[in-house]
Amino acid sequence: MFQKTHFKLLGISSLCLLSAGCTEKSNDSSVKLPSKPNVIIILADDIGYGDLSCNGEPTINTPNVDNLATQGVRFTDAHAVAATSTPSRYSLLTGNYSWRRNDTHIAAGDAAMIIQPEEYTFAQMFQQAGYTTAAVGKWHLGLGRARGEQDWNGEIDYGPREIGFDYSYIMAATGDRVPCVYVENQQIVGLDAENDPIAVSYTTPFPGEPLGKDHPELLTVMKPSPNHGHDQAIVNGISRIGYMKGGEKALWLDENIADSITAHAVSFIRENKDAPFFLYFGTNDIHVPRVPHPRFRGKSGMGPRGDAILEFDWSVGKVVQAIKDIGAENNTIIIITSDNGPVIDDGYMDQAVELLGDHRPWSDFRGGKYSNFEAGTRIPLIVALPGYTQQSVSDASVSQIDFFASFAHLIGANLPKDAAKDSQNQIDVLLGNTTVGRTHVIESAGSLSISDGEWKYIEPSKRPRYNNLTDIELGNDRLPQLYNLKNDIGEKNNLYLDNPDKLNELKNILESEKNKF
Repeated sequence: MFQKTHFKLLGISSLCLLSAGCTEKSNDSSVKLPSKPNVIIILADDIGYGDLSCNGEPTINTPNVDNLATQGVRFTDAHAVAATSTPSRYSLLTGNYSWRRNDTHIAAGDAAMIIQPEEYTFAQMFQQAGYTTAAVGKWHLGLGRARGEQDWNGEIDYGPREIGFDYSYIMAATGDRVPCVYVENQQIVGLDAENDPIAVSYTTPFPGEPLGKDHPELLTVMKPSPNHGHDQAIVNGISRIGYMKGGEKALWLDENIADSITAHAVSFIRENKDAPFFLYFGTNDIHVPRVPHPRFRGKSGMGPRGDAILEFDWSVGKVVQAIKDIGAENNTIIIITSDNGPVIDDGYMDQAVELLGDHRPWSDFRGGKYSNFEAGTRIPLIVALPGYTQQSVSDASVSQIDFFASFAHLIGANLPKDAAKDSQNQIDVLLGNTTVGRTHVIESAGSLSISDGEWKYIEPSKRPRYNNLTDIELGNDRLPQLYNLKNDIGEKNNLYLDNPDKLNELKNILESEKNKF
């Protein structure tokens, strides 16, 4: 079923190193790619394009990420499929657009698994090619076969194992949603189920359990922003979304989340040094509530959000060092990216807005998380295989939807007929052999948009234009929107009346994609 193949990385001239417009490398190198390289995806949470210093913002310093960028390809036009977490992650792991289904919205803490049993996944592809696979960190794709029916006190019946992950150490939901526990191989870690079982509800409070909205004096670590809904169950001095009781010994301490998940990622790398592996490492740091470890507090000058970015960079450094320690630096592809764009106030009073200063998480783009504008889905992307990829900046249009087909091609995997239907093989683009990327990228934030790298069309929508809680423009309008991204990266000038041919061209492509399957 699987055939080993070797690919030559073409050489790159010094001119190309300085130019993002170079379309092809010269073939002055005979270095071969390994047939089955290790693959690590480090998926940050809510990190914007401007949150990494290698992308040009002088207000932040991310040396470990920057160092990896000097050994690989840094993309300027890379996109997540969606402007929020769950649909973005779903698309990355299935190669299918989340908007083709109506149940891939932001998952509640007691949501059933979003990925259905019949869907073939990225992890299964690696697993069937002889890789050992792991999911570590933030999950946010649901667990169990039915909402609210998980056996939190036993073994969860449907999770990462059923979709191709040999090992998993994940957060049950998200940092701001209960239950606030780690789940290792589909059982809660450290739980005394007999004497202190966990109970979770997203409908009814538990009698006697204090809630943040009623007991602000118990919120000793962080208080919620008004009207965001993070005012229910209190766990370790922070109120969350949802209700829970019990499981005291299993509860995480927020300031230790990065240490815990990073340690488990590193352990997985070390324990699998003798065979190819795939690691999906979802970090949590920048997502609310932001409680960086004391080692990082006050280091950025921007409060917990800035400090959490430094913590994320530390995790990247630990993973890279683990690869060096096992001698696999030249046999491991490391991808750094984010699930969606940035948000500053997303539900907690952590002074992220007040202390932002001159920092621009969104860089030159408009909008942010939740938005149809570019900052919603234009995310950081670095792809590095040290010793093989060379430092370059690519302006190719790329999408995380294509990771699936690209790596299937790289390792010689034959995908089932209906697998990864929306994914395209872009491995030469990802490895820097060419800057000729996708002909069009489709993005979702309630409405759909499509970009060909120069022009972007956002379909008309009756949805709200603005999110007052997060202070983010959502990019919705009852009129069609058409922007020339080459001349107007900030999407300020709607040119749909002046360019009817381009408007109809992109609209027709989008409609064709909608009706494709």
